[in-house]
Amino acid sequence: MNLVQVAILALVQALTEFLPISSSAHLVLVRWLLDWEDPGLFFDVALHFGTLLALTAYFAGTWVRILGSAVGLRMRQPTPNHPDRDLDGNPRLLWFLAAATVPAACAGMAFQDTIEAHLRSPAVIATMLIGVGCVIWWADRNARQDKGVGDLSLGSCLLIGCAQALALVPGTSRAGATIAVALLLGLERQAAARFSFLLAMPIVAGAALKTGLDTVGGASGQAVEYLPLGLGVLVSAVAGYGVITLFLRYLQHATMAPFVYYRWAFGILVLLLAGTDGELALLAEFIQGE
Repeated sequence: MNLVQVAILALVQALTEFLPISSSAHLVLVRWLLDWEDPGLFFDVALHFGTLLALTAYFAGTWVRILGSAVGLRMRQPTPNHPDRDLDGNPRLLWFLAAATVPAACAGMAFQDTIEAHLRSPAVIATMLIGVGCVIWWADRNARQDKGVGDLSLGSCLLIGCAQALALVPGTSRAGATIAVALLLGLERQAAARFSFLLAMPIVAGAALKTGLDTVGGASGQAVEYLPLGLGVLVSAVAGYGVITLFLRYLQHATMAPFVYYRWAFGILVLLLAGTDGELALLAEFIQGE
């Protein structure tokens, strides 16, 4: 792949990883429409590592507060309007986050191969885009939205963790599924997104590590192009940090409606592209080859 293609795919990854619109569906569709070759597992690792760097940079202070609260350290109180203002009231949040990571980790180990083999069709992707969009729309309009991250219980965190496990199905969106359930549990929009991002960090790190180990184990004798990999990491990290910042700022004063409408339109587009003049077979063949 040339550097322009690398930069475009890294931007797509950064935008769609953190917005509730499904990164897997967009990466598949962009590569299919532009007829680009598979960049390989090394590139996949690079993009995941870049998004992990973005999450780490943005939430470093939040993790310090969560860790400090878990071990009983006295932390400087944030201002009343700071998004971390309620974390000190829940010293068990670190352990709740750890427990909430388990469903997705177990589902990945148990069902990843089955999902890759049977649930990557255009129909599945479109159905999840539209269906999860409906759940987000309903939750955004009807949920109480009067809680913060520090108000979460173990049971609530586990429910959000189960939603993260569902995101293994292409078209679901990890952010979309977890934010929807968090809204249904009463979290404010920004708090729902923040918890979604915090919960994503162990899974993104684990996925990058697993893919990296698998790649190294099967890559003997293969040449590694470090410039494209470095560019992928840089673009996904910088763009990802910007997306996180702007998305959380947006949720302070606006609804999830634009993302819902986009999901519906994108799901319909996938069906239309897949069903035009035999394109269904071609798109399905491309997706199954991922």
